[in-house]
Amino acid sequence: MLISLIIPAYNEEKNILKLYQELKKTLSELEHDHELIFINDGSQDNTQDELDRLSQNDPGIKVIEFTRNFGKEIATTAGLNSCNGQVAIMIDADLQHPVEIIPQFIEKWQAGHMLVIGVRKKDQAEGIIKKIGTYFFYKLINIISEVKVKAHSTDFRLLDRQVINEFNRLSERNRMTRGLINWLGFKPTYIYFQPNQRFQGKARYSTLKLIKLALSSMVSLSLFPLKLAGYLGIFITFFSGLGGLFIFIEKYILKDPWNLSFSGPAILAVINLFLIGIVLSCLGLIALYIANIHNEVIDRPIYVIKKKINLT
Repeated sequence: MLISLIIPAYNEEKNILKLYQELKKTLSELEHDHELIFINDGSQDNTQDELDRLSQNDPGIKVIEFTRNFGKEIATTAGLNSCNGQVAIMIDADLQHPVEIIPQFIEKWQAGHMLVIGVRKKDQAEGIIKKIGTYFFYKLINIISEVKVKAHSTDFRLLDRQVINEFNRLSERNRMTRGLINWLGFKPTYIYFQPNQRFQGKARYSTLKLIKLALSSMVSLSLFPLKLAGYLGIFITFFSGLGGLFIFIEKYILKDPWNLSFSGPAILAVINLFLIGIVLSCLGLIALYIANIHNEVIDRPIYVIKKKINLT
């Protein structure tokens, strides 16, 4: 049996060797062949030099080098597109995913589970803003989406060959890998782990990138934001109609018995400002979908490979 390790890397020159050593140590205890597929996602440091050096000494290392930074989701996709294993395990290059629990993933797979997902336990080093944002993201995505995403689930996961083949049929460009894997519908099982501290360097996923990923996820996994424009329209139409009817009756039929003194220009100004805000909100939501449609219609390749090592 062949196990494929999918490892996206962006500016990880200081972590590559340590990760390689840890993986080889753990994998040597398993009675299975393995391949390590590193995807250099347009690194600006010496990540590629490290990978070149390691691959010259170990033919089990396969390298995909992108022409530029396409993002972790695309890098992971490229690895899954290229792997040959009966099973693939996705793992980060910064050593926060504990390598030593890989045998637990294999045991779950051998027990018949086709999808094994690593779930983070509480990370004390995580900032309060990220904790709050993560909490509300998972709450919101599970309310509006048909695809349920377990809170604190990670990209550290095992995929059976059947799951890999089905994933490789998906063609979205704006993608959240873990959401798409969940969308496939294979029943998951979970392994809980305490994340390690990053071995070297700084985290490359900024708050802005996380926000963009969250927005992309909601657009790609749910039509609710688009439907929300319609719901808001119905809500506003109903209550503004009631309000207009009340003002008309109070002012013109009952002759202002409560001395509310609604002036025509003031009423019109408030209604216009409110409805303009609603229209702009709806246009913003629709714009997200138009942008998504645009990206799909132009049909560009989702990544460009500069060089392959030990891959056909």
